[in-house]
Amino acid sequence: MASEGNDMAEAPADGLIGALDDVSLSRFHLRAVLVSGMGFFTDAYDLFIIGVASTLIKQNWHLDTTRLALLNATMLGAACLGALCFGRIADLIGRKRVYWLVAAVMAVASIGSALAPSFWILIGFRFLLGLGVGGDYPVSAVLMTEYANRKDRGRLVGLVFSTQALGLIVGPLIALALLGAGTSTDLTWRLLLAIGALPASAVVYLRSRMPESPRYQVQVQGQTATAHEQLGQFSGGTIGGVVVTGPPGDAADPDAGAAGGTGQQRRIGLREFLTTRRFLVLLSGTAGCWFLLDYAYYGNTISTPQIIKLISPTASTMTAIAIQLAIFVVAAVPGYLLGIARIDKIGHRRLQLVGFVMMALCFAVIGLAPGMTTAVLPFMIAYGISYFFTEFGPNMTTFVLPGELFPVSMRATGHGISAGVGKFGAFLGVFLFPVLQERLGLRHTLLLAGFVSAAGALLTLVLPEPSGRSLEEISAGDVPSTAELLLAESGEDARITGS
Repeated sequence: MASEGNDMAEAPADGLIGALDDVSLSRFHLRAVLVSGMGFFTDAYDLFIIGVASTLIKQNWHLDTTRLALLNATMLGAACLGALCFGRIADLIGRKRVYWLVAAVMAVASIGSALAPSFWILIGFRFLLGLGVGGDYPVSAVLMTEYANRKDRGRLVGLVFSTQALGLIVGPLIALALLGAGTSTDLTWRLLLAIGALPASAVVYLRSRMPESPRYQVQVQGQTATAHEQLGQFSGGTIGGVVVTGPPGDAADPDAGAAGGTGQQRRIGLREFLTTRRFLVLLSGTAGCWFLLDYAYYGNTISTPQIIKLISPTASTMTAIAIQLAIFVVAAVPGYLLGIARIDKIGHRRLQLVGFVMMALCFAVIGLAPGMTTAVLPFMIAYGISYFFTEFGPNMTTFVLPGELFPVSMRATGHGISAGVGKFGAFLGVFLFPVLQERLGLRHTLLLAGFVSAAGALLTLVLPEPSGRSLEEISAGDVPSTAELLLAESGEDARITGS
């Protein structure tokens, strides 16, 4: 651990990786959170602003239900591909190169979306934007995970993810300000889509100055001296009072070495990754839970203005936007804040389990209790509680867990697959929500979201608890899941085999 006050400790005996695990929180961590968080704020803003913008575009371009669903869902479908592709690329060529590239894609696509003269051109730029946003998910999560210490890892990655709350709030606020000032609906939706280019452009510059992941450089590339040098330059030579400038050569550093400790590790190929039982079980948990969460979460969130219109048909567009904003501020933001504060205390997997269970209960109340979908206040209370436990639960943890559970050479790939499958669930949720609502009604559509949430709780049991453990211990397969412990208690062989 780092020494207190002005005392300066040398890096621990097991080298740079050990130093990263054991240091206290410092300005280095906060700078990394800021840069990653700005990118993730842009992701969230671009993903969710379409719910408001499409309401205005529907009025201007007279979209039918199918085109409205396609407009809301296109970016999510592209995000699925972006996460899969860029996650894999980040493991092959490094996290940093992908880090700034996806931000550049987002900046260009935001401007193109705002200037789109027709529906299909808008769809094309939204697709491009989705590729960039999808690619940002694995690199933002994995880089912050690999910078973090073991004690505060969940909190730090959760801080990055929590910038989604700002993205949820800023969009409706800007929309209300523009519409309140008398701006035309056509200009309003174009400005809403263009604004996403501003933080994305700043992120391109900031990310180009970030160091490559030191864990990736040491354990995959075998570039220990380079990792020391780049991290030392970015952090001013110390992190949490621990010197990280390190020795001048790889051979002198305890991290160096082909075997054992935290030195260079064997690179795992994609075929081996996708055919090894342990990794397949982990992927089923991380990707499956993310799919189920995003189906319920994005389908409801992006369709919230339409849901409010169904509950209160006389509400104006501005009223619907204001109610949506109130739900985010009152229910979602406290969930994010409490999740950041408690994730490492409660446990990452346990928090996900609790959140899924409470979501299922809330949706069940809405779907089964008489009159819930015709009375605004009771509906909003139950809907708001579901939002709270989505944020204080699986919406945060499905982002955190995939960055922790896989080996360093496949960490971004595993996170990218999980995020990609999750965004496919989001695509289905957003595309199907208006269709299901039209055919089944709002009660049964939300009741289906309750069943999906319950399935997420069950699937969470296959995952191990990584909270408080080093990434190297986790990726070695030394942490059993609840399902494996239950099998072991019943006399079955639940040993986690290595790769």
